[in-house]
Amino acid sequence: MAIDLGDVRTGIAVGDRLTGVASPAGLVEIPIGREGGEALLRGIAGQVRAIVGGEPVEVVVGLPLNMDGTEGPRAKAVRGFAGRIVGALGRPVTLVDERRTTMAADERMARSGLTHKQKKMRRDAIAAAAILRAFLEGEGVLGVVEGVGDAASGDSPQRTPGTQREAERGLGRTAEGTEKESL
Repeated sequence: MAIDLGDVRTGIAVGDRLTGVASPAGLVEIPIGREGGEALLRGIAGQVRAIVGGEPVEVVVGLPLNMDGTEGPRAKAVRGFAGRIVGALGRPVTLVDERRTTMAADERMARSGLTHKQKKMRRDAIAAAAILRAFLEGEGVLGVVEGVGDAASGDSPQRTPGTQREAERGLGRTAEGTEKESL
């Protein structure tokens, strides 16, 4: 399951590792600032329960890096919110580079015949599907947030991909360089 966090709406997508298919699944229309983000966390948790029930699920969140690959204020805020999602869902969150996913969503809808308003309502879920597709293809994985602490400041234990072989085996390296098994 992928989440494309937005200021006003958050896109949700689901996918399947076996087929590599990722599809838009929904939209949470709760501003990120409402109730200090708690309302959005409840909305995301509700969508996850509605879509997958009690089944185990991998959670992927798009990290909006700058075009040069650096983290700006928005990426740091999303990284911090990803730590809160870990707490709300009780699952680790994989961060994936989301650069160009909104552009990809816009390109997919360009000749759809949808009105501007209809496109706006679908854009974030389609962008979430693009994030999930990248994850399923092994592209753009930036690390895993495993704790509820402040992920933006590094208080939260994080795992980053090691070699391609380690990633395929579900292993990564902690900041200290030791191997750690993932989901």
